[in-house]
Amino acid sequence: MSDPARERDSEPEQHGPTVRDKRRIDPETYQVREPQATAAPAPGGATDPEPSEVNQQNPSEPEVNTTTEVAEAQAALAERTGDLQRLQAEYVNYKRRVDRDRDVTRKAGIESVLKDILPVLDDLRSAREHDELTGGFKAVADEIERVAGKYGLEAFGQPGDPFDPHIHEALLHAHATGITGPTCVEILQPGYRIGEKVLRPARVAVAEPGPDEVSHDSGAAAPAEETALDEKNLAEGTPE
Repeated sequence: MSDPARERDSEPEQHGPTVRDKRRIDPETYQVREPQATAAPAPGGATDPEPSEVNQQNPSEPEVNTTTEVAEAQAALAERTGDLQRLQAEYVNYKRRVDRDRDVTRKAGIESVLKDILPVLDDLRSAREHDELTGGFKAVADEIERVAGKYGLEAFGQPGDPFDPHIHEALLHAHATGITGPTCVEILQPGYRIGEKVLRPARVAVAEPGPDEVSHDSGAAAPAEETALDEKNLAEGTPE
């Protein structure tokens, strides 16, 4: 008689992949299959608790983690927002500073060029006063003056202007009648300015009221002062 145990030991071992059917729908009955546990059972027959059971045992733990994550995310967002605002403010200040420096540099360049052509404008003025600007030379002179005026250059100084030491340079001094204070009676060289900035003061001859007029004005003022004093004494009752 053959031994069954020996026959089982003599059977060849099967090698190759093991196929497991994990389809939820049975291909023969078209019924939904029950999910099968794939993990090995724990020692002693104990199984891992279901997720629902874990949540029921520690219901507050996921909420604490979620609250902490939200707080950290909000703090990080506030920090990034503050960094972005600081960078934006720095960029705005930088752009304003660059624009201001560019404007200052541009004005300084224009003023430097206009100062260099002031002697040319003086020569053109002198030639015009002597009727020497004719033909093509007159057209060139007019174009130079037009371009200078385009960049804001303005000449100033007229006979009869009150003398102002901030914009006038006195080269001659004399006395004259018919004036009440220092007056520019002759413009020896016109001044030039751009807006409120004076590039060159006007060089002028200044006249002041003569000594006779000053004495006359002082004599006219004395009787008026005496009359006022007499009226004051009468009002107070003081004997003369």
